[in-house]
Amino acid sequence: MRVYILGYMYSGKSTLGRKLAKRLDYEFVDTDSLFETRYQITIKDFLHRYDEAAFRKLEREVLLSTIQYHNCVISTGGGTPCFSDNMAFIKQNGVSIYLEATPNLIMSRRVKSKKARPLLENLSHDEAQDLVTKQMKERSPYYELADLKFNADDISLNEIHEALIQK
Repeated sequence: MRVYILGYMYSGKSTLGRKLAKRLDYEFVDTDSLFETRYQITIKDFLHRYDEAAFRKLEREVLLSTIQYHNCVISTGGGTPCFSDNMAFIKQNGVSIYLEATPNLIMSRRVKSKKARPLLENLSHDEAQDLVTKQMKERSPYYELADLKFNADDISLNEIHEALIQK
């Protein structure tokens, strides 16, 4: 079984993914890390050199490559489910979990994070808040297609594990 973790940046996809993979005794894969390994460039550097359309095309190839994994928890990039027919691929090839976060939670995690995100790195707090709110509204319809949904601010590994067993 493949378990895809979806949600906006800073929603906790990688953190939860690692814990869930350990609980299930599954492999953990992060599509952002796969991208950087496959193309030998950080996402930040890629986006500085090329446009978002080029990134989304290669990101899709990375997503499609996850079909080779079995018994795996896969953390996706925040925008991955929202482009091409990526969400259809995810739904057809695994169980999807949406970590729903509020813009305020995202912004508070942004301040605490040691890892800057290219999309937000040169924005003031207000500019970042506006962009996060706008993108979350645009992306929500895709995330809502997930098989399971949990509050990113109050994640219970036991609850998620039980829901997966039921699914």
